[in-house]
Parts: sequence; structure tokens; C-alpha cells
Amino acid sequence: MKYLPINPQLFIKNRLKFSQQMIPKSIAVFNSNDVFSTGADSTLPFEQHRNIFYLCGVDQEETILVLFPECSEHAHREVLFVKETNAHIAVWEGAKLSKAQATAATGIETVYWLKEFDSIFPQLMAEATSFYFNNNDHYRQAVEMETRDDRFLKMVKSTYPNHQLAPNFPIMKSIRGVKEPEELALIQTACDITEKGFRRVLGFIKPGVMEYEIEAEFIHEFLRNRSKGFAYTPIIGSGYNACVLHYIENNQACKDGDMLLMDVGAEYANYASDMTRAIPVNGRFTARQKAVYQAVLDVKNNATALLVPGTIWKDYHVEVGKMMTSELLGLGLLDKADVQNEDSKRPAYKKYFMHGTSHHMGLDTHDFGALETPMTANMVFTVEPGIYIPDEKMGIRLEDDVVIQAEGPPLNLMRQIPIEVEEIETLMNSN
Repeated sequence: MKYLPINPQLFIKNRLKFSQQMIPKSIAVFNSNDVFSTGADSTLPFEQHRNIFYLCGVDQEETILVLFPECSEHAHREVLFVKETNAHIAVWEGAKLSKAQATAATGIETVYWLKEFDSIFPQLMAEATSFYFNNNDHYRQAVEMETRDDRFLKMVKSTYPNHQLAPNFPIMKSIRGVKEPEELALIQTACDITEKGFRRVLGFIKPGVMEYEIEAEFIHEFLRNRSKGFAYTPIIGSGYNACVLHYIENNQACKDGDMLLMDVGAEYANYASDMTRAIPVNGRFTARQKAVYQAVLDVKNNATALLVPGTIWKDYHVEVGKMMTSELLGLGLLDKADVQNEDSKRPAYKKYFMHGTSHHMGLDTHDFGALETPMTANMVFTVEPGIYIPDEKMGIRLEDDVVIQAEGPPLNLMRQIPIEVEEIETLMNSN
């Protein structure tokens, strides 16, 4: 891995939080993600399942974590199974984790080779009465294939029909949403790498540059700072393209007079950052661009101030909608009649600001986290209002990542990334 070693105390704390919420006499199993083929002998780069990484920090395929807090044999209350290195693997891929290395990285004392799982797991299940399966009930989940965990659950249902089944998602949602100090430091590192990429492209962008060339500048800076790349597929859209919320082709020329929207974030140690900036391609805002930009920035700043303990996610979005409505009236994009006659299920402001303002962020860009209960300290949220005006071929979205504090305003992890109009213009015209 490119990232520096992570203190295993993080994973020890995370496992304890999960175990404390398990029902009596229950066992939980977490599998690594599959390695996906692209055809012939090629595969996609391996991406570890975020749940198993959260609990043990192992970034290796074919890993299995078992948690059984009430196991009569103390050594089997936390068990890790890892793939054993053989001569072929050592030559072609490099050595996998040794048992000692796995223990050092995770804090788990009992480590077996993966080939031993089929003989040890039945012994554990004979003592357990309930089984936690690894599932994804995220409100935006988009699972379209059978996963390794799906296949494992089929086996458990068939082999152990008398065990009570329980999804682990409710527990993971509650604990992953509140970050430990070590996690906040990793996310801050990802944000700092993103800052370096953004400052790099500010000196590169000019009329005629291609969107994909900007993407290349970002990835260059990310990789040279220990990131493995983008935390999500980057959106780099100029002119009208910025009005397409999930525009990812990034294949058009940036034209003089256009605004350029960049929704880009580096990952670090599997933790995400999520930044959006909108800048003038030629380095100077027109009066209209500046007015729309400042309206979005004002909404972002005012919305950020609402992210404090006790805030309800749904109510927060209603308040942000009121802020945006006021700004759109000031810009002449809405009039009073639009607001008076609006459908409560589809407020008038949604014509120009059609997405949500904030989401949890962490190991996933749209991370697991509670949305129905009040916000608490150490939750990490994005703040990303936008105004999209297709008729003017202009889309402006501004996004930072912030941490809710126990007292006082939230901490902006992207506070060093340029965002003010004057600062953007100065940096783009400094060469």
C-alpha cells in the first residue's frame, strides 16, 4: 500500500464498538471484496470491503474476519484468516501478510491461514446461536451483482438453518458515522492531498485546455502524495457540462468565458475526501458569474454553521432550501410568484438546486452514518450547495468537508483550499 502504517489501536477500538452491540451468543463474519475480472487474464485493481477494513485494517484480498465476543475459547473471540503466500504468489505478486504482520497491523492475536477456515468455522458456529451477515442497506446503495458476502450467506442459510440471522448494517451505520481521532487525521490527509491537486490545476487551467488534461494534473499530484487516486470518479465539466450533475466523460475543451466545475477528491488509506470548486476558465469572473458564485458560497457558509450536535438531517435540508430560495430571488432566477405557487414536495428552488446539501463522508464518499437521529460530535459531513443554469451554460457548486464539534462551529477540513473569488483570481493570474 502507498499509505503509511495505521495505528492498530484504531481497529481495536472499532471492533470493540461493534462487539458491544452484538446480541448474546452471536457471531459476525466479514469477507473481503471479490477480485473482478475485466476479461482474459486481467482484473480491476482490488478494493477492500470498507467494513472489514474498518474493523481490522487489512487491505488484502481473500481475508475473513470473525468476531465472536462470547466464545468459550478466548483465542477465538477475534479471529483473522489471511491468504498464505506460496512460491508462485511470491514471484508473481509479492508476499502476502505473514501471521505476525497481520497481528501487528490489526491487534488480532489469533490469525489462521485461509485454508483453515472450513475446519474452524463449524466449531464456532456450533457454539453460536445467531449470525450477523455483512449487508449494505445504505440509502443510496447500488449493488447490482452477487457479492462474496451474498454467497457466504447462502452457505450459512443452507448449512446452519437453525441460526438466527441478523444484518450488521444497523450497527455499522451507527458506529461508522462517528469518527475516531485517527480516522479524522486520515481524512484530513486526504483533504490536504486534494488541496495540493487543486493548487496545481489553478496554475494550469486556461482557455483551450481539455477537461481530461485537468484530470491528469490531479491524478499526478495525488499519486505523488501517497494516494492511490481519486476517491470517486472525478467530475470535470466546463460550460454546459457543469449542469450535468454526474458528468464524468471529461472530454471537452474548456472555453474562454466559461466556468469550470471540478468535483474531485483524493483518497488516502481508503478514506475519502470530497471537494467541489468552480472557477473561470480564463481566470476572471464576469459580474454575473461572480454574483452566482457568491450566492452559492454564502449558502455554503450559512449551511455549514447549522452542522452542530442536535441538528436533524432532514430539517437541516429544509433550512438550506430557504437560504437557497432567498439567493435565487436575489439573482432573478425566481420571483415571488414562483415561491408562492410552489409544490411543497417540489420547492421552487429545486429547479436550480436539485440535489442534497450534505452527506456523511469517511471510508465511503457517501459514508455509512445515522440520518434519522440528531447529529453528534465527530460526524463528518460534506456541504455542497449549487446553482445550475443550463440556459446560461453555467453550473456552480462549492463543497467542503467538515467535522461536527462538541462545542462551537464545525471544523472545516478544507479550510486551506482556496474558495474566495479574489483568492481564486489571484492564484490563476499569478504566473
